[in-house]
Amino acid sequence: MIADEVARITGRPVAEARRLAGGDTAAAFAVRLADGAEVFAKSISPSMPGAAAAEAASLRWLAEPGVVAVPEVFGDGEGVLVTEHVASGSPSARAAEELGRGLARLHAAGAPAFGSAPPGGPADAWIGLAPMRNEPEEDWPTFYARHRVQPYVRRAVDEGVLNADSARVLDQVCEALADLAGPAEPPARLHGDLWSGNVHWGEDRAWLIDPAAHGGHRETDLAMLHLFGCPQLDRIVAAYTEVHPLAEGWRDRIALHQLFPLLVHAVLFGYGYSAQATAAARRALASH
Repeated sequence: MIADEVARITGRPVAEARRLAGGDTAAAFAVRLADGAEVFAKSISPSMPGAAAAEAASLRWLAEPGVVAVPEVFGDGEGVLVTEHVASGSPSARAAEELGRGLARLHAAGAPAFGSAPPGGPADAWIGLAPMRNEPEEDWPTFYARHRVQPYVRRAVDEGVLNADSARVLDQVCEALADLAGPAEPPARLHGDLWSGNVHWGEDRAWLIDPAAHGGHRETDLAMLHLFGCPQLDRIVAAYTEVHPLAEGWRDRIALHQLFPLLVHAVLFGYGYSAQATAAARRALASH
């Protein structure tokens, strides 16, 4: 029972647990404690071992610099995460600009290495319903090819959603990554799964939720925001670049940084996304 687990984690009796709509990877609940406080809880599938601990570590790491709004973590157990409950609001220009500036400062807070996990977080983590390995490497092209693109190319081929010709195109991208990646940058502190659904618009600001945090390239978070669209995206990017200008040609590299999430979607949801991944790979090669 979610109420029993929340009571155990928080050390406070539960008055009511209300199931919330949505949630692709977990059942979500608004939980009212006996003292009147409300928290958010998610119950994660047993098929995703360590996911609660990985997300808790990610949230704490993103909150550490104090530059973006992130729900406070109250605790986690096996398959359950309890955090601050954030009321919903509407996207606003002011919130978007604050998010852009905060995201730039978050990235600048840095990480020990490309592929480093958050402190206390497991190397074997998750992005949505898919496993994700955090393994430190000396440079971003090596990390991205070895621990993001190539594992999912192999899995997509094995599961029959990516053909041999498409796999060869993706392999060509991995071989050319050092030339395609743009100017070298230090490891950034990434949200890691920053599609629009993981930007929660509160009453007066935007919050980052459901992270898959790791050390990576800062253009990855921005490419994720572009993948499925995001409210006020132009304002977010403009405010970001005021604080931390992006390297020349970053828009041409969006397709490169979208390869990993597209391949993940291909494995989870089928051939349509593998076609998009192949098209993105061809754009990445053509941009060089």
